[in-house]
Amino acid sequence: MTMHGIRCAFLSCLSVLAVFFVCGELRAQQKMNGTDMDHARGILRDARDAVKKHYYLTDYHGLDLDARYQQYDDRVKNARSLGEAFRAIAAFLGGLKDSHTYFIPPMRSSRTDCGFRIQLFGNDAFITQVRPGSDAESKVHPGDQVVHYDTFSVNRTDYRDLFYTFNTLAPQPATQLDLRDPSGTVRQSLVNSRVQTGRKVLDFTFSDDGNDVWQYIREEENQDHVVRQRYVEMEDAMIWKMPEFLLRDDEVDHLFSIVRKHKALILDLRGDPGGAVDTLERMVGNVFDHDVKISDRVGRKEMKPQLAKTIGDHAFTGKIVVLVDSQSASAAELFARVMQLEHRGTVLGDRSSGSVMEAREYSYSQGADTQFYYGFSVTDADLVMSDGKSLEHVGVTPDEIILPTAQDLAARRDPVLARAAELAGAKLDPSQAAKMFPFEWLPF
Repeated sequence: MTMHGIRCAFLSCLSVLAVFFVCGELRAQQKMNGTDMDHARGILRDARDAVKKHYYLTDYHGLDLDARYQQYDDRVKNARSLGEAFRAIAAFLGGLKDSHTYFIPPMRSSRTDCGFRIQLFGNDAFITQVRPGSDAESKVHPGDQVVHYDTFSVNRTDYRDLFYTFNTLAPQPATQLDLRDPSGTVRQSLVNSRVQTGRKVLDFTFSDDGNDVWQYIREEENQDHVVRQRYVEMEDAMIWKMPEFLLRDDEVDHLFSIVRKHKALILDLRGDPGGAVDTLERMVGNVFDHDVKISDRVGRKEMKPQLAKTIGDHAFTGKIVVLVDSQSASAAELFARVMQLEHRGTVLGDRSSGSVMEAREYSYSQGADTQFYYGFSVTDADLVMSDGKSLEHVGVTPDEIILPTAQDLAARRDPVLARAAELAGAKLDPSQAAKMFPFEWLPF
């Protein structure tokens, strides 16, 4: 079970990797020694075993899993650093080309922040946020198109793997960017990351008066604050910014009790990576007066369909406008597609991520008194919609595709939310819309 008491089946994409307790750190950027080699090979072995035991297809999309394991075991044995070994482990799982099957590496003692955020709009990537006080503040700006990221082209095909490598597997002390500003001028910028060094061994036994435990709790509270549910009531519409699908049933019902006071709901799922099965089902059940099949679940064994049970007479019956973008994934995509297939709402924005499977996360550890933790997300079901199609690698195509321009990003305008307000019968200037839910940085 999760901390919310939601059943442990997740519809969540890569961008919200689970954080594991780490007592002792693997030195990801240092040269390999014998112990590190044994650790890395053990992780790869666990990756193979997790897929063999839990993956939803026993033919692994035609891959010879054991032969592939031997190939990548050789790569790990020849790795020059743990970072390189981790990339080999991730690549081993990447051969499945499955958005929900991936390696969750051990947490590092140091934190790295590049100071900027990038997002795809259509097939192009742009700077969307810059952290105040960072090295990036004077070098990159919202609206800059990212043409190359450390010499790699940035596009929808490679985006996920590129940023998984550089942000999760091997954070960099500096990033080389080739940029094109809104006027068309091209430049290069080397942006230095901020690195915060922590303790290599964390004590969760309370022998240090709980300092490490309380620090961990503070960090989790900061994260919870950033992903809290936010909403604004205006005229006859409620605008609900939903950053993730991780709510208890009573929390969903409470928010819909507010929604029902209005004639229209604008549900902003942009940037929402998904979350829990239960939350998705309760969300759908709150907007239909009858039960709705969300998808058929295809796995190793016969599985029950994913069904949303209506809450009955209390279901919201007003207009629904759903906003999605390239970072909307999994449960967010399923909700949006159900609205289309059932002719219940209008979807606006950009084509969604196409990361739609059902998976579970499995935690592993190595060590005795001092341990390090890692894990794997493994798909246990494909999800087939009522039209007979899966959204994996496809995504949701909005009823109206609306992409902010470089000029919109530079001027802090949100044409997508402004258009949604218009459809909901409200008036909202694009500049006002962009200020409605300000971006919040985690403390660093």
